[in-house]
Amino acid sequence: MPLPNNGLIAETNRQYYEGAMSFTADGTNRSFTTTFDTNLVYGSYDQNSLQYGLNNFKIYTSPTGMPDSFEETYAVYSVVGNTITFATAPANNTVVVVQLKRVDGGKYGDPLDPNSYAYGTTVEENYGSYAYTKLNELIDNFMIGYVGAGKLISSVKKTDVIFHAKRAMQEFSYDTLKSVKSQELTVPANLSIPLPQDYVNYVKVSWIDNQGAKHPIYPTRLTSNPGSTPIQDDTGVAIQDDFDSNVEGTSIIEERWKNNNGSDIKSDIIEYYAEGNNYYGIDYSRGYGRQYGMDPQIANFNGTFTISEREGKISFSSDLANIIILFEYVSDGLAYDLDTKVPKMAEEAMYAHILHAIISTRANQPEYIVNRLKQEKSAKLRNAKIRLSNIKLEEITQVLRGQSKWIKH
Repeated sequence: MPLPNNGLIAETNRQYYEGAMSFTADGTNRSFTTTFDTNLVYGSYDQNSLQYGLNNFKIYTSPTGMPDSFEETYAVYSVVGNTITFATAPANNTVVVVQLKRVDGGKYGDPLDPNSYAYGTTVEENYGSYAYTKLNELIDNFMIGYVGAGKLISSVKKTDVIFHAKRAMQEFSYDTLKSVKSQELTVPANLSIPLPQDYVNYVKVSWIDNQGAKHPIYPTRLTSNPGSTPIQDDTGVAIQDDFDSNVEGTSIIEERWKNNNGSDIKSDIIEYYAEGNNYYGIDYSRGYGRQYGMDPQIANFNGTFTISEREGKISFSSDLANIIILFEYVSDGLAYDLDTKVPKMAEEAMYAHILHAIISTRANQPEYIVNRLKQEKSAKLRNAKIRLSNIKLEEITQVLRGQSKWIKH
């Protein structure tokens, strides 16, 4: 008899790595309950239904359990929570396998068979999850550990704790938690890409060469995106529509910037301006980014980008058309269910933040308690930042090591 598992890991290695769990039917039992850390998502049992594609799992059966004998089931079943119930009990000794969808996909027992795909990211989304605590679990733990008779908070509404926990999640996401997201995108012919739905601020933009290496792209300072583009009459007054709102047109600034080919900035346009006086005392005939009087902010070969708050788009210079880019940005940690995970190294700091937020917003609280909690919050936040900074001495040594910088260790 296997020993009971009193640890925090509930999944078996097969469940974690392969995303599969098997059952042996007895001919009478119709229900089978999975114990994945990932909840089952159910759309339909009918493979011909569009809703079937919503399932984050597939079910295979085999009369023998041999690797090449599994077939995807066409049986009628329903799912409630993580329990799968068949309309008719599988035959005795039938092996039933629940397979979560994977990036590499394929038919269970035979990944080379293209007839039954289980492509997705369900299994991979669970990898590394032990390093995190879900936000709802953190809230429940706070209610158990910090609220009750004889504790600093004798009673509190759970809705208040949820509010402060979400605010803490947002604040921590900006500069403490590892909340940087990234998207691999291709710059289209119109040079503009909509910002991600959960975008808050950008971290880094890079284009990718044929070897897969990153090359940083920097925002340009040579132009700006207008916040609004009202159409004007001959006297310069904005024109209104029938609803008394300004009539908006397309941006001439953005159109001109999109149509320049990069070399214009260094030659044609600069020579045109140079026909008059040398504005601002700058010799424009040399061109932006050239070696004489070079401005470092624009002296790069990697192209540029601008962000239009009006359109909610990021636009690139024309030399980046059809180029693959990596767009790294910050979210607030609350956009999707998978975001609402707190690194265990920052869990104590989250508790301290919620505790201080609740006490500091209550009337007639002793000021010394509020100040003490504030200091504890700051100290634990500082500890969390140090822990999550993930600084490795050997990695720093390797970066700094060079022919002129010998570092002994």
